[in-house]
Amino acid sequence: MTDLLGHQFTETTVTEPPVKSTPTSPQILLYPRVRKSPYFWQSRAHGVAMYSVYNHTYHPRHYGDPVAEYWHLLSDVTLWDVGVERQLEISGPDAFDFTNYLVPRDLNKCAVGQCKYVFITAPDGGIINDPILLRVEENRFWLSLADSDVRLWALGLAQAGGWNVQIQEVDVAPVQVQGPRSKDVMVDLFGPSILDMPYYYMRSYTLDGMDVVVSRTGYTGEVGYEIYLYNATANAARLWQAVWQAGQAHNMRVIGPCHIRRIEGGMLSYGCDITLDTNPMEVGYDYRWMVDLDQEADFVGKEALQRIRDNGVSRLMVGLEIDGEPLGSFNDGSMIEPFTVLAPSATHREVIGSVTSACYSPRLERNIGLTMLSLEFTSLGTNVVVETPTGLRAGVVVEKPFVDPRKQTPRS
Repeated sequence: MTDLLGHQFTETTVTEPPVKSTPTSPQILLYPRVRKSPYFWQSRAHGVAMYSVYNHTYHPRHYGDPVAEYWHLLSDVTLWDVGVERQLEISGPDAFDFTNYLVPRDLNKCAVGQCKYVFITAPDGGIINDPILLRVEENRFWLSLADSDVRLWALGLAQAGGWNVQIQEVDVAPVQVQGPRSKDVMVDLFGPSILDMPYYYMRSYTLDGMDVVVSRTGYTGEVGYEIYLYNATANAARLWQAVWQAGQAHNMRVIGPCHIRRIEGGMLSYGCDITLDTNPMEVGYDYRWMVDLDQEADFVGKEALQRIRDNGVSRLMVGLEIDGEPLGSFNDGSMIEPFTVLAPSATHREVIGSVTSACYSPRLERNIGLTMLSLEFTSLGTNVVVETPTGLRAGVVVEKPFVDPRKQTPRS
């Protein structure tokens, strides 16, 4: 065999391969198999510095300076490519009853033209997704999805239950316009009537021949809107340019989802803070209003969540302040894994939970994090120990959200 392969094939070269250095910042592969947002090429032209994959789609995470993006969001107006929020449409004669069965909120309280932040729960109460629901018509709903395969779940439920509904991913894609000057941009695009739209409502408009739905929603805790574009595959470039041009007079900047701001606001990230292994009763008092256990109608997970409510939970999501050097902006790759949380002890190692999202808040000038803890450690002022990549740090339980707990800013 050695003769056939030549003298370079020796035992030494096989058993001792050349040592290669490990890249500290591996790249993400851009190629045809992963889906693209309809706005992919428009957002990319602004210099995307980091992507992740969300709903099987490339998602721009930031454009080089997440902290500068944070400050711009707080002071001016920003444009986001959120075409990764795939729109699942449920329509047909049973659409209301089926959608009401899919989510724990009582949709009898959701009028046509209104939006709701909802959980989708499994039979054991675990969270499958946390989309924004838009009631487009009496029997037509959109679910603006977080990162999980809800379409397959909904198709299976409808088939098994014999529901008379159509479930499809439609060619509708949103952009977000967020920040205190977003109203100025939206007035320039759609006229002053848009200022009359209440928080978490939506309206239909036509912009330069393009049909859109505008909602007063967003993932920031700031004043903001989402523009849902029909026929997005064909019209995405035109809409992006129209919004970008309107924004020039108002100092618009293209940014990625600002995780510093969403952590400050106690806003959840599916896959980080909540998963199938998390139920709505565990994510804190500020989310229990999303489960209507006393409604007459049944929904997936109702019995399990009633049992959890009656018996109580063993863990709870809290806010945590963490000492030490700044942790980073979360979307800069500074938090690859959750941080393990320990009970303070000089003699043994007792795991009591994990920090699921953490960052340094520039305006609060401290590290903050959303943290799932054993119930006995969730009282305000409780001291804990946090294992971070740079070593052990002290942590203390505090109120969440960290900023604007009554959400007065986005409602203004």
